[in-house]
Amino acid sequence: NLVKRLLDAGAHVTVLDNFFTGFRENLKGLRVELIEGDVEDTSLVKRLVASAEYVFHLAVRNIIVSTKEPVKDFTTNVGGTINVLEACLAEKDHIQRLVYTSSVSIYGNARYLPINEDDPKTILNPYAASKLSAENYCMAYFETYGVPVSVVRYSNVYGPNQRPENPYCGVVSKFIAAALENMPLRVYGDGEQTRDFTYVDDAVEATIRAALVTPGLVFNVGSGVETSINTLAHSIIEESRSKSTIEYVDKRDIDDVRRRVVSIEFARRILRWNPMVSLRDGIRRTIEWVELSRREGM
Repeated sequence: NLVKRLLDAGAHVTVLDNFFTGFRENLKGLRVELIEGDVEDTSLVKRLVASAEYVFHLAVRNIIVSTKEPVKDFTTNVGGTINVLEACLAEKDHIQRLVYTSSVSIYGNARYLPINEDDPKTILNPYAASKLSAENYCMAYFETYGVPVSVVRYSNVYGPNQRPENPYCGVVSKFIAAALENMPLRVYGDGEQTRDFTYVDDAVEATIRAALVTPGLVFNVGSGVETSINTLAHSIIEESRSKSTIEYVDKRDIDDVRRRVVSIEFARRILRWNPMVSLRDGIRRTIEWVELSRREGM
């Protein structure tokens, strides 16, 4: 989604991806230079950054894989980020901006809601530990070496191109896939845990705007709306006209947070950004995309 938005703005885009969780089909029809490789490949990262003006670093081992393989989580999420930072440092004269995409997972179970960027961090899993560590390295390279970096902290991003067949996709995609098959939507616990769901186009817009303001800043990227998993499930069932029911599972969620909603006032003020897509509208758009993808055999 970010690539398409950059292309629409007239940029020449190079994509580095090892397709661990991504799909080549997501880039179908897009005029990009595609390099299959790994962010841990130091020489490759340096070569690609040397020809770039703006670098968007989204490569990550997600929360499920990170918890299963904490050492690999560290080498990718932290080591890979240092590779990107070193490459940007070597090309500091022409790099306009590095944008690092972090996660609201670093807040854990927050003491206050909504969560501000400077609120305390509570690390509940290896993924959160690596994301906060990578953030800290970004700020260290900014303060020490002048690498122009911005950080955006995503909150539960969902939408088109988040494929339900990907075992690591988010809860929205999983629920939509189940609803379209009239299968039960599996909810951990009582379903009253809350999250802040962000439509992907809104996240992309904030990400690009973060590349165009003063560096060294950190922004929450969310909707600013607290939504329970029960509400999400019911909304998806209604919007898909599904006969699905909700099945409650007595199992600890890997992202064991009771309530989460972020303050986006800083992003509103500095980025002149507002999320434009409501959860209901985002669910409808995502359902339409899933149905179209199935018809086209993607």
